[in-house]
Amino acid sequence: MKTKEKNKLRFIAPLLAFIAIFFLAGCGLKSTPPKRYPIKLEVWGLFDDSDAFNTIIDTYRKANPNVIGVEYKKLTPDTYQKDLLDALAAGQGPDIFLIQNTWLPSFEDKIVAATPDVMTEQHFRAEFPDVVAADFVDQGKVYAAPLSVDSLALYYNKDLLNQAGITAPPANWDDFVADVKKMTKIDGTGNIAQSGAALGTAYNIKRSTDILNLLMMQENTQMLDDKQLRANFDQATGSASAGGVNYPGENALNFYTQFAKANVVSYCWNKDMHYSLDAFSEGTAAMMLDYSWDISTIRDKAPKLNFAIAPVPQLNPSAPVNFPNYWAFAVAKNKTSTVAAAGSQQAAQIPNDVRVAEAWNFIKFLTDKPLVAAGQNPSTVYDPAAVFLQKTGHPAARKDLIEKQKTDVDLGAFAAGNLVAKDWKEVDAPAIEAIFATMIDSVNKGAMTPADALQTAAVQVTQLMSNR
Repeated sequence: MKTKEKNKLRFIAPLLAFIAIFFLAGCGLKSTPPKRYPIKLEVWGLFDDSDAFNTIIDTYRKANPNVIGVEYKKLTPDTYQKDLLDALAAGQGPDIFLIQNTWLPSFEDKIVAATPDVMTEQHFRAEFPDVVAADFVDQGKVYAAPLSVDSLALYYNKDLLNQAGITAPPANWDDFVADVKKMTKIDGTGNIAQSGAALGTAYNIKRSTDILNLLMMQENTQMLDDKQLRANFDQATGSASAGGVNYPGENALNFYTQFAKANVVSYCWNKDMHYSLDAFSEGTAAMMLDYSWDISTIRDKAPKLNFAIAPVPQLNPSAPVNFPNYWAFAVAKNKTSTVAAAGSQQAAQIPNDVRVAEAWNFIKFLTDKPLVAAGQNPSTVYDPAAVFLQKTGHPAARKDLIEKQKTDVDLGAFAAGNLVAKDWKEVDAPAIEAIFATMIDSVNKGAMTPADALQTAAVQVTQLMSNR
């Protein structure tokens, strides 16, 4: 190459580099950090006081300085749903709130799902029991995440079992019925002096409709038709040519209500008995099915009561099934959020997508398994869900924490039950609960046969579905 051409290249190369830098800067291709907004998040909860979240919130804020506050409010269960719906309708509800595990069908238009960079369906299914994914994943999107899951377990009075010569709580329903017979005592006037179990009626049994749902799930009752357009729990399965017709919903209702029929050998309960939780605490009911939240209630009512907790009896012990009742955190779809800019009295509106992203980041921090760096001791990693469970004594939602609770004297039955819990898509859970209670009560009173009561309830649930 000639010397003159080399000199030209030495001059042109730096010039081209300068032009490229100038051009890129002028075209706006230089990366600009996203605008950060100081955000306050409002969280609505139930049952748990703010001290269950204080250290968790402080830890989160230290790691996320743009979140200048997380306010937790404990609401009253009796008016929670109405208060929540009113606040959301006004656009001034909480950023994050609890929804019950049956509420997604009626709340899906009011909440926003996590984006895949926050929580994917695959990750969610790996972290939580199958029932949680069934409740809160729709079309591949995660709509809510729980800190705790609760399922039914069998509370039993150890003294009453011992006195009846029963060495272990019943693991199946046949043994349960046999034990009920042994422990039920009826006086000379026909009154129940001691009940083998609190079971059979609608209104003086805590969560009676959940217990009926448990029996239906164990019977493999198809609660809705394949297209999920109508209730199906009154329908038969099988055929005469395939080995016989079965009515699983009717089987479940028959089994449940038998304990309130005075003319059968398993009679142990009626509408005049004390409320199930009170009767068990008083020592006049030997067994009851309930959730974990009543452990402390019973101990407060009867500090000397000698009771323990076992898994729910099963129809098919080789394929156990439980029924859940729990809550999960969701993010409001719309809310007007403002914050005062530094040195200004004027409030600036925060973009809704920014608010939603921050709210979901907090839920992920709260519920998800924390990452452990290579070489790091897992026991030194801060785990908000573990901290919450330690403070509250609730059964776990995450599988890894369930594994740790399975041997716990109080929580083991509930934790293990969470892994086999099943439920169904209830379009309006409170309304369906009322329909199921009426169904039980109509059979108790002799006003309807179980078959007729189921058919009536199915028509009513189908009507609820068609109104949506």
